[in-house]
Amino acid sequence: MRILVTGSSGQIGTNLALRLLRDGHDVFGIDKRLNTWTDAFPYLLQDLAGHYAPFPGGVNGVEYPEVDLVVHLAAHAKVHQLVREPHRALENAMMTFNVLEYARQGRIPIVFSSSREVYGDVHRFEGYSEQVADFAYTESTYSASKIAGEAFIYSYARCYGLPYLVFRFSNVYGRYDNDLRRMVRVIPLFIHSMLRGEPITIYGGRDKTLDFTYVDDCVDGITRGIEALAEGRVANQTINLAYGEGNTLVHCAERIAEELGVGPQMTLAPSLLGEVTHYVADLSKARELLGYEPAVPLDEGISHAVAWFREHRKAHPDENVEIAPDHERSVQVGSGWKTAAPS
Repeated sequence: MRILVTGSSGQIGTNLALRLLRDGHDVFGIDKRLNTWTDAFPYLLQDLAGHYAPFPGGVNGVEYPEVDLVVHLAAHAKVHQLVREPHRALENAMMTFNVLEYARQGRIPIVFSSSREVYGDVHRFEGYSEQVADFAYTESTYSASKIAGEAFIYSYARCYGLPYLVFRFSNVYGRYDNDLRRMVRVIPLFIHSMLRGEPITIYGGRDKTLDFTYVDDCVDGITRGIEALAEGRVANQTINLAYGEGNTLVHCAERIAEELGVGPQMTLAPSLLGEVTHYVADLSKARELLGYEPAVPLDEGISHAVAWFREHRKAHPDENVEIAPDHERSVQVGSGWKTAAPS
């Protein structure tokens, strides 16, 4: 199968492309930045956030190869950045629109990457099934951009008969996620800081509970979805992809410290504006439709992540520098602290 992957230089995109190649598929990528991890597949450097005229074979006069399916991963994915710079949320919607127009004109099925952020942070459930998302509780401009993307996908299915799968990811971590100069993710940031003997701050306090997904589990779920959509076995479904178990951020930090053999210097602080502080995915639909069964619990995944980080850092000692968290890189909005959800 010939598969187009947008956001192909990112963590999920790179891991997915390599998995698809191993499975015998042809992969073509699109990203606005170079892939620093691998040169195993061809990709086009292009920013999909511009407003482009309708196109038969590509975007802005650039022709894409003929493909059988599109996986749309490209997005601005830093929650705190989109709170500070809400125009990037609009750019996310524009990216999705452009990719949908390409898919519509070629009648190409599409897999869309959404997020557990669409559920908000109202702590109503222990297991969040796909049908309980209430968009009135939109937590941030980032979550709004994912809600808008889902709405575009659903509308193209109804208006133009475009087959789709929407996957809602949750805290994906592991291989190729430690480009901290570009994107500060919590697990590689904690590993980086602890290795340097620096303190870490846990925003959301001791009770902040999230569903961490090792990247191989995420990619396995996407791959199962690609095959099912291409074969017509599953279509027009929205599916959670996660591990299905909650872990506190404190436990995550403690496991990282244990793996590194250091004593963590942890400070607890209130949640930041736009953050989700509780989420545990309901995987019933993924299991039923795709036979998805995640295999890597957080404690094991942390071991893999730390080993990967150590190996990468040994090859790139120049990256051993102080890294400011995302929300400290520019002026915060208001106080910067999370406020109560609307009642």
